[in-house]
Amino acid sequence: MACVSSLMTTTETKGAADYVLRQAEPGDVAQARSVMLDTVYRDFGHGYLPRWHGDIIDLESSYLAPEDNALFVAVRDGRVVGTAGVRGQTPVSPPHPHEVTRHFEEGRTASLYRVYVRPEHRRRGLAGGLVDACLDFIAGRERYTGVYLHTDARTPGAVEFWSRRGAVLFDERVAVNDMRDGSDEPFETVHFRLRIPR
Repeated sequence: MACVSSLMTTTETKGAADYVLRQAEPGDVAQARSVMLDTVYRDFGHGYLPRWHGDIIDLESSYLAPEDNALFVAVRDGRVVGTAGVRGQTPVSPPHPHEVTRHFEEGRTASLYRVYVRPEHRRRGLAGGLVDACLDFIAGRERYTGVYLHTDARTPGAVEFWSRRGAVLFDERVAVNDMRDGSDEPFETVHFRLRIPR
């Protein structure tokens, strides 16, 4: 698969000339999974939860095989150091609040998942470049009319990053999500809508 050349220019201006941002290949799966699992344990504080993180275990079926899904990676010296995924998945209620789901068309929503960068590689524009690659991929699919994502507010810089790119639809830190059946679970979820660059 080809490099995403427009991303290379973007990352070079932020000191990341040694990184390649591209669509993932089957050989990237184990390293991408490692980035994702390390993030849910280190940044989220609760680790892998099969109910919410099953796609991490089966990246091939979740991102590589479906035509309208994709996984993008940031690679340095042959090692995957960042990830971002696109899945054709409309948020549903429950577990998401109605204030979120009413903004999206069933079957026509792309959801962003697993936008993670290893801590020692952050602040170089990699997350932004990976998200741009995802949005370009989404823009090339007529099926999609909306982009949804949610983030855990405990991830350093996540809410600020996504707030610059989209609109907050619901913040579970300040509003109660009555749709969650596991209220004892440690969530600080903020839900966003992003624009498709068309």
